Amino acid sequence: MRNIPYIDLKTQHKLLKDELIEAFSQVLENADFILGEEVNLLESKIADYCGVKYAIGVNSGTDALFLSLKGCGIGPENEVITVPNSFIATVSSIVATGAKPVFVDVKKDMNIDPELVEKNITKRTKAIIPVHLGGKPASMDQIIEIAQRYNLFVIEDAAQAIGAEYKGKKVGSLGYAGCFSFHPLKTLNACGDGGIITTNDEKLYKVLVQLRNIGLKNRNEVEIWGYNSRLDTIQAAILLIKMKYLDVWIEKRRKIAKYYIKHLQGIVDLPTENSDIKSVYYTFVIRTDNRDKLQKYLEKHGVKTKIYYPIPIHLQKIVAKTFDYKKGDFPVCESLVEKILSLPIHQGLSDNDLTYIVNRIQDFFGKR
Repeated sequence: MRNIPYIDLKTQHKLLKDELIEAFSQVLENADFILGEEVNLLESKIADYCGVKYAIGVNSGTDALFLSLKGCGIGPENEVITVPNSFIATVSSIVATGAKPVFVDVKKDMNIDPELVEKNITKRTKAIIPVHLGGKPASMDQIIEIAQRYNLFVIEDAAQAIGAEYKGKKVGSLGYAGCFSFHPLKTLNACGDGGIITTNDEKLYKVLVQLRNIGLKNRNEVEIWGYNSRLDTIQAAILLIKMKYLDVWIEKRRKIAKYYIKHLQGIVDLPTENSDIKSVYYTFVIRTDNRDKLQKYLEKHGVKTKIYYPIPIHLQKIVAKTFDYKKGDFPVCESLVEKILSLPIHQGLSDNDLTYIVNRIQDFFGKR
């Protein structure tokens, strides 16, 4: 029996070991561990990659969202519209500012439904956070048009979507700010936590530079109340090594996705991709009414899978209690969560691994 992990970080780092050790050694030699030169270089490269003027390294994707909201002046008197089927950090970042999260349901592609956004705008609404879930861009034209009409900020939660494109533009360049995570499970991943914010707005950039660094104007002067959210130089050095391979890794994921789609067509519901977008397939999510049985079957045969995410945010006890949400409020999200299953999709998978995974799914449904 095979043993196919959902993600394989050991193999990734084994292949990059010599380069990573050299990068570690250089940081140790320079002894510049906080906001060192590697952080500046990474910010420059990410800005160029995403097609924006500025990038600000922070210590997590969660802080990228939180600081972006704070940089927009969002606080206790405000509401922020987002989706209930993301990772909890999307909403905890809103709550941390004192603002109220307002959920809208998603489309069948699991991204925010723009048709529902306008109906939920009130006098207190100040921002929209579309989530590019699983590496697939949300319908940004409609979101931005609504935001412009109501003078709202658009903050992209692109934690899972670095490299994804919407109508030829990289995510992170479409809204007022873009927020990325470098968590070890992400496509571009640190060996620990890390995140970055992208923007074309100089005013926001200057505020964020201070917010992430305890509000310091310089070493001795503080102008605003800030936070300690600085990207470590060592993590930046690691990310600079991995950035060289990012586009290759993305293309490998897209190749795997095409293989899955070709061989699982008509067996399970599959993700779709129209000509307007380029998904990076951070996750490859299938849907089936037999999800739980299929997951157990694959586990039995050595194939690890995940569910992103088994409990919608609005049904988490603390959220439901705090904001008075209940089952049935977001029917599309709630229906999808009963059927979704994420298959392994990463650059470490071999052709034999893919054949094995597909064959096991075909066997389960009697479609070999």
